[in-house]
Formats: sequence, C-alpha cells, structure tokens
Amino acid sequence: MSDSLVSSGPASHGRAPSRNLAALTLGAIGVVYGDIGTSPLYTIKEIFSPATGLTLTPANLIGALSVVFWSLMLVVTLKYVILILRADNDGEGGILALTTLAARSARNLPRRRSLLLLLGISGATLFYGDSVITPAISVLGAMEGLELLAPSLEPYVVYISLAILLGLFVIQRLGTHVVGKWFGPIIVLWFTTLGITGLYQILQQPAILAALNPRHALTFLDSHGWHILAITGAIVLALTGAEALYADMGHFGRRPIRLAWTGLVLPSLTLNYLGQGALLMARPEAIENPFYRLFPEPLLVPALILASLAAIIASQAVISGAYSMTKQAIQLGFLPRMEIRYTSAREAGQIYMPSVNWALLAGVIAAVLIFSSASALAGAYGIAVTLTMLITTLLTYVVTRSCWRIPRLIALPVTLFFLLIDLVLVTSCALKFLEGGWFPLVMAALLFLVMTTWARGRRLLADTVRKEGIDLQDFIDSLSPQGLQRCQRTAVYCVANPDTVPQALLHNLRHNEVLHQHNIILTLVFHEIPWVGMDKRVEIRPLGHGFWRVTLHFGYMNTPNVPAALSLAESRGLRIPAFETTYFLSRENVVAGGHGPASWRKQLFAVMSRNAGHIAEYFCLPDNSVIELGTRVQI
Repeated sequence: MSDSLVSSGPASHGRAPSRNLAALTLGAIGVVYGDIGTSPLYTIKEIFSPATGLTLTPANLIGALSVVFWSLMLVVTLKYVILILRADNDGEGGILALTTLAARSARNLPRRRSLLLLLGISGATLFYGDSVITPAISVLGAMEGLELLAPSLEPYVVYISLAILLGLFVIQRLGTHVVGKWFGPIIVLWFTTLGITGLYQILQQPAILAALNPRHALTFLDSHGWHILAITGAIVLALTGAEALYADMGHFGRRPIRLAWTGLVLPSLTLNYLGQGALLMARPEAIENPFYRLFPEPLLVPALILASLAAIIASQAVISGAYSMTKQAIQLGFLPRMEIRYTSAREAGQIYMPSVNWALLAGVIAAVLIFSSASALAGAYGIAVTLTMLITTLLTYVVTRSCWRIPRLIALPVTLFFLLIDLVLVTSCALKFLEGGWFPLVMAALLFLVMTTWARGRRLLADTVRKEGIDLQDFIDSLSPQGLQRCQRTAVYCVANPDTVPQALLHNLRHNEVLHQHNIILTLVFHEIPWVGMDKRVEIRPLGHGFWRVTLHFGYMNTPNVPAALSLAESRGLRIPAFETTYFLSRENVVAGGHGPASWRKQLFAVMSRNAGHIAEYFCLPDNSVIELGTRVQI
C-alpha cells in the first residue's frame, strides 16, 4: 500500500484546540484512566497474599511500595506517557497504529514487513484478552467490598457483578463522548478521594515516604532472589491500563491524556498506595482489604458506592480501545466488515461497534463465571498485558530508528532497558499460567487464527478472481459502438481488481444485453496511514468507449463514503449524477475446495465471508441505487 499520500485528519487528533482541551481532559480522565485508577482496589492485597509468600514487615512494605511507585514512573510515565504517545499515526494510537508505522519502514522488504505485521496482530489479539479481563476483575474487585458490610451478601457478588457489567455494555451505544461526559466527574471525585484518604494515612505514618527512594526498590528486588517473580506478578496489577492509555489516544488526543496523568492521576495513585502502606504499618490486620480499611466505618457505604462506579468506568478504557483497534484491523484487511457507528460530530475517533460490544460482553460474562472472584482473576490478569507491552517495545524501536531517525547508540540502550523490564514482567506473569493465565492466551490465539485466516483468505480470493477474469482493457477495445444497446445512465462497478472485467458487468450483459452509457470501474484503496485528505481522495483514468477507472483513496480511520467521494470527480472532469447512477456489486459466494490440513481454514474463511457486513452499508451506498449480483468462487 502506498504511503505517498498526504495524511490529513481532524484537528483534534493532533493537538486539541484550546477551547476543547478542558472537556477532552475531563473525558480522558473518565475513559482512559478508569482502568489504572481502580488498581488500588486489589493490588496491595494481592502483593501480600498467600500466593506470593511475602510476609508483611515494614521493610517488605516499604520495598514493595517503592517498586510499585517506580514501576508507575518508569513504565507508565516514562515509557507510555512521554515516549510512546509520541508514536501516533496521525493522531491514532494503539498497537495497530504503531504496527503500521513500523511496517511502513519495511515496505520494500516483504519478509520483514510480514514479520512486523504478524507481531502487531499478535499484540492486538492480546489487547482483546485484556479487554475481557479488565471489566471482570474491576467490577468483581469493587463488589467484594459488599462482604465487609454484610457477609451474607457474599453468594450474590457474582450475580450483582454480572448485572452491573450488562448495564455497562448496554450504555455503550450512547458513545464515548456522552459516556465520558458522565464518567469524567465521577472519576475526578474518585481520584480526589484516593489522594485524600491516602494523604491522611501518610500523615499518621510519615515513615512510609521512604518508599519514594529508589534504593528501597532495588534492595527489595535484590533480596528476594527468584522468589521476586511471584511478587512482581502481583505488582503488575498496578500497571494495567497503560496499553489502553495508548490505544485510546485517537479518542481524546495526546495532550489531554498527558495533562490528566501528570495533573491528577499519578499524584492520586501515589498518595493512595503510600496511604495503604501507612495503614498496614500501623494495623497489619487490615491486609484483608487495605483499600476499604482506609475509610472510617461511617464512610464505608459511600466508599463502596464510589468504588463500584469507578470499577464500572474502569472497563471503559479497554472497551473504547477495542473499538478503535477493531476499526483499524478492518481497514487493514485483518477482519471482515462490521457495523461502525460514529458517535461524535467533532471527534472522528469516537465510535461504537455493536458486534464488538456484544462479543466483549460474552467474553466478560464467561470470565466472571469461570473465575468468580477478583483474586482468581488476578491469575489470569497480567500475562496478556505484559506481552502486549513487550511487543509495543519492540515495535517502538523500529519506529524510533526508521521514522524518528534516532541514532542506534541512543535507541538501542533505551529499548533494551524497557525490554528488560518487560521480560521480567512477562516471566512473572507466566508463572500464573495454570492459575488462569491460559484464559487470555487462548482467546488471543483464537483471534490470531481468525485475523490471519481472513487476511490470507482475501488474498486467495483475489488471486482466484484475477486468474479467472477477463482483461478489462482488451474487453473495452473489443466493444463495437453499434454492437450493444446503451442505457442512458451511469453504472458504478465496485471491484477489488481493476484490471479484470467485473463479474457484475458480465452478468448484466449476459442477462440484460445492455451496457450503460457511462461505466465506472471503481476501486477503493486503504492506505497504512489514518487519514487521506480530500485533495488526494480521487484518481481518474479514462479507458475509452464510455469507461473510466476511478480509484478512491482512504486512510484506515477514514469513513469510506463512496457517493461523497465520487462527487469530487466532477471537479476533475467526470460528472457522476447521484440520481442517475446505479451501483453494481459482485458478491462472491466463497466455496472451500481441496483437502488437507489447510482445508478447515478455507471453510472458516468461507463462513466469515458469508457473515461479513454488507458492503453497501459499509461504503454508505444509497439503498435504492444498488444491484447486487452473486458469483460462486472456489478457493
């Protein structure tokens, strides 16, 4: 795919206009940081759980909290907020946007490009696993606070959690803009509460501030040997949400996300983690649930309500990121067409995808029913996130060298530093494979199979159609001006291969024995950039005898509105009247042929092809101007 086109997108995808900055920052707090903001609900409890074997002593407490704090500083602040947020593909973030940036540098090296694409797709599928685990663990973690109020409610925690999750996914159709407007003030209150409760405890036990010294983190890591891996697997819980932060950049922009992190989120998280540590120094028995024990008894019910709301909102970051990721995968040819609803007139990155929404809900319900508690889900949590972080680091190195032209002497040591952190985190989470880590990996493997099957199947289908097709130019040259009756209208034939005669045109000739006066052979090209400007949208080439080849260029975040794009052709000498134009579509009925180990993948592709979203809706074609003709194709 060409990268020579000038990329052009909404202004909000680059730097947010100043009048929208406050609103976007508030929305970013509500949508982007809900995930990492609810980590205090369970992180400290899991670090000192029986599974890690870490005893609750002042030295261990200060050391573990020091590791938590410096992990937030190095992984979230330095790696994601400062470095990786720079790797935006025209305002779009997420591992697929990063992949396209990296793959663009290898466009003349097919093997390297394929490897980078497969690496990126692997990271994307792992992110979907995180998108399932995050809502489940966040809501379950909050609802388990009910057990402190009324132990008799313990058997109902799972059912209450499922009801809340169902409501969360139902309201997604309102859009990120509306949801963020509701969620932003609640999460601001949540982070403010985190900071205040933590600060109160710190004032009671100021000795806990020693955890800010990185020497305690290094001493703690060194003193526990290989056993540190089990502990690190729990510390990872404090970092969840970092990858979603990057994936949601297209919804709000880089600047609002950075402002929200440095101005509110990081200070509040730091104060709360240190506050839990201060509480445990004074009252070790509070380890049963150190977060809720920060609150005095009269405030426990309001704290539970606020935590429940925050946990619901925490799921929004990965849900919104999954929508953006899916749209990019469709445009890049790794998933079949799906319905996409745009929910904001100002922010083109704010979308809702019904099929993705309900698929995520099904996965979340399965996770809640299988694991039933936040502690059990902690075993499943982390491995998908850390593997995605590892892949992001590798792809970022390619981008720093090929796109940013940073010298190897600088890029390599920085990459190796983050790579070492990622490898430690991945290894620590891999220890929990049998405890639940298998769940997101199985999901990722199935999604990887689906995405690679679709991409490979589309290539096979295009090759088959090309081999069996008739050369278009030869066909046009053979036409006699008096040989066929001409219909005084315009026909647009949407094709994947512009060099062969469209099957719909052949069917029209065979059954109706008529040819239109004007025939447009239309091809859509999706480029590995988010946005293609209107000045680069249309390419026209006359073929003679009333035929034109028209190519429409879109970025993977552009909406492929074909009628709107074709209206631009008039300024280039080709008039395509909207009310006198018929769109002919060739719908391939894919039939899997052959035998052997690959035949089941052909069957899978055939099923996916039959259930793909309708091309007329995806290309915004008018319903009363479309004629669809089927073609049976064996692959």
